Amino acid sequence: MKKIKLKRFQKKQAVTSRITNETVAEHREYILAGGRKFKYPIQYSRHRVVINTIIITVSTVLLLLLVGWWQLYVAQNTTTFFYRVTKVTPVPVASVNGRLVAYSDYLMYLNSSVHYLKQNEQTNIDSEDGRRQIDYIKRKSIDNVIANAYAEQLASEYKITITDKDVEAIINQDKITNSGVMSQETYEASALNLLGWTPEENKDVIRDRLIRNAVSYEIDDLAKSNVDKVTELLQNKDADFDQVAKTVSGKDNSNVTSGVSGLVPNFNNDGGLSVVASKLQIGQVSSVIKSTTGDGYYVVKLLDKTDSKLSYAFIKIPLTSFSNRLIELRKNNKINEYISIPLINNQDLSQPKE
Repeated sequence: MKKIKLKRFQKKQAVTSRITNETVAEHREYILAGGRKFKYPIQYSRHRVVINTIIITVSTVLLLLLVGWWQLYVAQNTTTFFYRVTKVTPVPVASVNGRLVAYSDYLMYLNSSVHYLKQNEQTNIDSEDGRRQIDYIKRKSIDNVIANAYAEQLASEYKITITDKDVEAIINQDKITNSGVMSQETYEASALNLLGWTPEENKDVIRDRLIRNAVSYEIDDLAKSNVDKVTELLQNKDADFDQVAKTVSGKDNSNVTSGVSGLVPNFNNDGGLSVVASKLQIGQVSSVIKSTTGDGYYVVKLLDKTDSKLSYAFIKIPLTSFSNRLIELRKNNKINEYISIPLINNQDLSQPKE
């Protein structure tokens, strides 16, 4: 019988555990090779994490922008949250003559009017009548902020500036009542309760009004010309207000008008006319004054006066240039609105509202 030869299996030579100067390089490579199998999968995973993070971030931002666009320009969300968003993110609601109109300004005026309806007139804005009023307020608000933006553009052209002192002067004037001067705290609380405006928002509204008024007076050459005509006719002390108004209006069809106030408080909310009249003697005629409401020039004559009330006759020289310019801009497609606001009872709304 043949003897089966057993093959001798040689064991692989293990790496010696003893490190010498001759074997240090070999040991280093052995250790590094063992770590590479853990290193490369981790590098690959980190790369994937970075890409996925970028994709998720971009997708989230795009989704938020899409939702924001839908809420503002399609759903026309007017909540306080979106008002705050538009204050931080300057998005436009319209443009006039190339100037963008801030969405936050539109919401400030709109929400103030809605607040007044709900808090002071107890209007149910979800009723049919309430929805009609909201549509009207939307139209009035967007016309208002478009006019304000155009006024700011003209103010820059004509170098017209309104200072903080000008704003404070109006606030101090508004605090005067027949029963005395209200405190700053009472005044601010009244603005917040009545119109929903914070002190800063109230100042912004006053500043807008002052800029618009100043621009309206500055650019209206026709009104200035009529002021000169009225002043000349009133040089005759026996001149009749009604006749003077008819004479001036007949020359250029400028709608100079006259009237009588009736008995009103000495500090009536009439653009400052009663305040001027209260400083006159009965029968005395004032010089030409600018109404603080920005609707035109006035001349007043005191007719009667008591301790707390008075009556006066007046001549009004209206301002028309600013409104006419806005109408021309709209006709020439220089006014673009980025939200859809319906007309009210087929009313022609090309005429901007004060």
